[in-house]
Amino acid sequence: MADGIKWLAAWDIPVEGVVFARGVSADELAGRLGGVLCEATEPITDGEVEYLGMKGRSYGVRGDGVVRVGEEAGWAFAVEYGDSTGTERLEEIASGRVDAVHYLPMSARPPARFHYANNGMLTCGFGIGEEHRRWGTEPDLLLLELIAGKVLHPDGSQNFPPSREHHMACLERSLGVLEQRFGLSLPRAVLGEARLPAYAVRGTPAMHTGPEPDHQQIKAWAATLGLTWNDAGGRVPSHIRETWNHIARQDPKETS
Repeated sequence: MADGIKWLAAWDIPVEGVVFARGVSADELAGRLGGVLCEATEPITDGEVEYLGMKGRSYGVRGDGVVRVGEEAGWAFAVEYGDSTGTERLEEIASGRVDAVHYLPMSARPPARFHYANNGMLTCGFGIGEEHRRWGTEPDLLLLELIAGKVLHPDGSQNFPPSREHHMACLERSLGVLEQRFGLSLPRAVLGEARLPAYAVRGTPAMHTGPEPDHQQIKAWAATLGLTWNDAGGRVPSHIRETWNHIARQDPKETS
């Protein structure tokens, strides 16, 4: 049985977003997001993404973005990490009669967001929990499904859940509507031990996955500070690498 997408309602989903596309392969989806087709990593797990040397956004400067891609239930999918490109490239992804869906998990404020594009145009979008405010060329595309799913009242107004209902249940209800309408599914294993190729879609993360020459040096330095990690083929986690590089710039003697 397919896993669907309702499980993405969990608050601790460790990704920035998920892009689905129907009508292109997984590799082509990566290319439309900004990846270079000949520069995929070997298949890696969700946990190994932190070894790709991604730099975060700071002071208004864009950070690095990475996606892991695969295919499920007739759709290609891209799981986004870091400063990815799904939001601004969705209409480009949907060019040439391609269907594209973007789910952006967020906290309650601002809400998680859904967008659907087709044939190069943004067709419908709304915030999860604010489905009465919709936009796009066909804002009412999912109106009947949202009413049937008790997300909206028959008059189109928001069906606010009782105060005792958990926010996650509201997310699951709306995601269930999207799951059923579009036939979307993302295997839970994608955020576990499933291995998928990764592509850089923004910036210049270190996308090689072999041992880093200074791995042992940094690991010994980190141990003096009480920092340890599970060794993954001689790779240094990106947050530790950033700290190391910062200290090296400030006081090279500290890392010599």
